[in-house]
Amino acid sequence: MSSTKAFYTTQFSAGLGLIDETKLLLSLYQKDLSANQLYEKALDSGLFPMVSARRLRNIVVECFSPRYIKTGAASYLKPLAEKLPSSMINQLFLIYTATANEILQDFIQEIYWERYSCGRDSITADDAKDFVGHAVREGKTQKPWSNNTVKRVSSYLLGCCADYGLLSSGRGSRRSIQPVHIQEPTVLYLAYMLHFNGLGDNVVINHRAWTLFGLDGVDVREEFKRLTKNGWLIVQSAGYVTRISWQLKTMEEVVDVITQS
Repeated sequence: MSSTKAFYTTQFSAGLGLIDETKLLLSLYQKDLSANQLYEKALDSGLFPMVSARRLRNIVVECFSPRYIKTGAASYLKPLAEKLPSSMINQLFLIYTATANEILQDFIQEIYWERYSCGRDSITADDAKDFVGHAVREGKTQKPWSNNTVKRVSSYLLGCCADYGLLSSGRGSRRSIQPVHIQEPTVLYLAYMLHFNGLGDNVVINHRAWTLFGLDGVDVREEFKRLTKNGWLIVQSAGYVTRISWQLKTMEEVVDVITQS
C-alpha cells in the first residue's frame, strides 16, 4: 500500500462500494487470474443476470482490479469474505477502495471525521461539493473538472460512504453520520498488511490508512496492545518509539488466524 499522493480521479464512480459485486467476484476469483480472465469468468457464471456485459467489464476492470487484483488482496480476501460477517469484511473492502481512490481517503479523513469530531451529526451534499471543488482549484486533478463533474463526484463520495456504513443511505441532500468503530480483525489484518509491505513499526502505526477509522498513532498503539493478549504480536513502547515483534510470518497465517477466531 503506497502512501504516495496521486491525482484524484473519477474511477470509483464506476461502482462506488460494490460490496455485493465484490463478494461475488471474490467467489469466482482464482490466484493469478487477470482482470480480463475474471471478467470472462463472471460473464459466463450467470451470477450477474441483471448486469450488461459492458457494465460488468467496467466493474471488474475499473473497480475490482485496482482494488483487489493489482494489490494482491483478492487471494487473502476470498476466504475472509466466505467466513466473516458483513460488518467485518466491509471494513477491509473500505481500506482497499480508499487506497485505490485517493479522493475517498481524503474525504473521509478531512471531512467525515472532522465533522464528527466537531460534533456534527450529518454531512451535506454541499459539504461534499465544496470539498471536491476546493480540490480541483488546488490542482489535485490532472485537469480541471466541470461543475457537472464536481457535482457528480461529490454525490459519489456520499454514496460510497453510505455503502460502507459511514453515512445513512438515501438520496437526500443530508446524510446522517454513522461512526464506524474498527474491529479487531481489521486491526490485525491492516497491521500485518502494512508490515509485509516493508514498512517500519512506527510508520505502520502512523500510516494514514488508520484515519479511515478515526484513529491516530496513539489510538493505534492501544489497539495493538489489545492484540497482544492473543499472542499475535508483542508491543514495546518508550515514548513515541514503538517496537513490535511480529509473531505471524505470512498474510496466509493472518487470514487463518482471523477465520479461526
